[in-house]
Amino acid sequence: MSTGRRLLVETDGASRGNPGFAGVGVIIKDETGKTLETIGKFLGISTNNQAEYQALITALEAVQRYAPEAVTVHSDSELMVKQINGQYRVRHPEIIPLFQQAIELATALPSFTIIHVPREKNPGADRVANVAIDSRGRRVALD
Repeated sequence: MSTGRRLLVETDGASRGNPGFAGVGVIIKDETGKTLETIGKFLGISTNNQAEYQALITALEAVQRYAPEAVTVHSDSELMVKQINGQYRVRHPEIIPLFQQAIELATALPSFTIIHVPREKNPGADRVANVAIDSRGRRVALD
């Protein structure tokens, strides 16, 4: 893969029932907006906040393949974004290890930014997460 890229990543975690069937959606784009990769993953039973963190972790693991110089993540989870940015403390015992894993992955990147976006500005990742839930782990086409 080429190096020196600035990547834009859209993430979303979804849970039906909270806790309920959950999935993650990740879309990795290059600096021109071209989609490089789309990842959907069924999580089984999870809370919405756990799914949001799993989406971020999935994204941060995936972007390493591209050796990016900078990564900007867009997420519609205001809670997660504020926790990652240090504005809110992480208190839930099931979220703490996910938070720690996400921070470890983020700090390994040369440059990392995470931004909260409204849900309506994140429809692609939301769609991928919901397709992942519907798939219940079966391979499905995302297009």
